[in-house]
Amino acid sequence: MAKLFFLLSGEHDTLPISELKSIVEAGGYRYKVVEILDQALRIEADSECIDTIEKKSAFTKMCGLEVLNCEADVNEIVSSVRVANFEKVLRDGESFVVRLRRVKEYSQAINGMALENRIGNLLLNKVNKTKVNLRNPDKTFVGILTSGKFLFGLKIAEISPKPFMERRPKRKPFFHPSAMHAKLSRCMVNLTKPKNGELVFDPFCGTGSTLIEALLIGCEALGMDIQRRMARGTRRNLEYFDLKSGDVIVGDSRRLPIKKVDCVVTDPPYGRSATTLKRTTKRIIEEVLEAVSDVLHKGNRICMAAPKTLAIGSIGESRGYKHLESHFVYVHRSLTREIAVFEKR
Repeated sequence: MAKLFFLLSGEHDTLPISELKSIVEAGGYRYKVVEILDQALRIEADSECIDTIEKKSAFTKMCGLEVLNCEADVNEIVSSVRVANFEKVLRDGESFVVRLRRVKEYSQAINGMALENRIGNLLLNKVNKTKVNLRNPDKTFVGILTSGKFLFGLKIAEISPKPFMERRPKRKPFFHPSAMHAKLSRCMVNLTKPKNGELVFDPFCGTGSTLIEALLIGCEALGMDIQRRMARGTRRNLEYFDLKSGDVIVGDSRRLPIKKVDCVVTDPPYGRSATTLKRTTKRIIEEVLEAVSDVLHKGNRICMAAPKTLAIGSIGESRGYKHLESHFVYVHRSLTREIAVFEKR
């Protein structure tokens, strides 16, 4: 079990932690949460989970192997670095760089550049023949200032937001104003804890955001839409990203033409730009929850988005599901989404 710390996205308060825990649990890795901080998480876990998190996570920015943690006070930090053991993370002759990251406005009294230099000088004296290399170091050490704490260790992985930006709705060849952003779609897939090769089903696939993200993390994906033009558009988007294993069918979410899936991730139609076929969004949600129950096994998960005003957590409970968690995502003045996770009883 390794001591790990994660710098999380500040785009949402609760989704990054839930997503990260879901990824670790889906991979079957042992772990224990040590401390939850603002945009940071400390855990003890099997170090093999890092590769999986790096591949799958949307809301994790960086992962480090923790060497020390202490109060966010310069004297305390210096004392902790002096007594910390760096033998396992920095070898004789290796080059390194020290970088500090400050979450929000924490510890403004601490001069970040001065502290980087001070820690760097301490490391030069602790390990033989090491040297600082600002451009191409062998090792990068990262310190995080947050919630009155200082976390410090070896950077193991950093997740770039660029691929998600390249998959934002307007960059895809088929666009619809109701399309969900790639990061949120990826997170919703992760919240259902799919294993590699398991089938993720979206009964309202729209432009295919869910399918794209599921396929990119190693799942199988099946989408369905009642509108033929949306199904064709999803196929265009899958082809654009060279995702040939995903499948799309035209069908009604009330009468599913399938027998079994491993999890369901979906964003049912609502709003002016959506096609509801004269049904209320609440009724659509009730109908699809009833329909997918027949294709899920006990313990399988559903992650669904809907306007907060509908209280879909309660709707799911009323349809016999166990409501595990909900997260609320502000979109604009007239829409806050509830992202709810259910488990089939």
